[in-house]
Amino acid sequence: MSDAIEAATGWGRAGRFVVLAVLSVGWFGAAGCSRSEPPTVSPTVAAEVPAEHAEGRRLFEAHCARCHGSGGAGTDHGPAFLSKIYEPNHHGDASFLMAARRGVTAHHWRFGDMPPIPGVSDDDVTRIVGYIRWVQRQSGIT
Repeated sequence: MSDAIEAATGWGRAGRFVVLAVLSVGWFGAAGCSRSEPPTVSPTVAAEVPAEHAEGRRLFEAHCARCHGSGGAGTDHGPAFLSKIYEPNHHGDASFLMAARRGVTAHHWRFGDMPPIPGVSDDDVTRIVGYIRWVQRQSGIT
């Protein structure tokens, strides 16, 4: 049978391996990106935000907290950032920038799509992400 597939497709053993690898990654990726909400950790943010993150906090509270909650703890309108889903290895800093610019199709949450955020510059998002990463570290997410 494999000789017939190879003859019909021109794919050798390496080609079949690549197809299998792609299908496996897709399956495992889909399994890891369920639409159910991921578990969050309780915020353990210190009362005093370091000076280097004060502007990020101000910007977050002004533009993001309505949906994502004060300190990124989440609300019934948007997911918490205090979850392994939003750790730097899964949602890198650039994903926050793209979300603010373009919006995001719902994929890890039940809240619906996130619209683009007008009036927030790339520099603002960089400050917001710095603050969120600090909050995450305070909560044990690295």
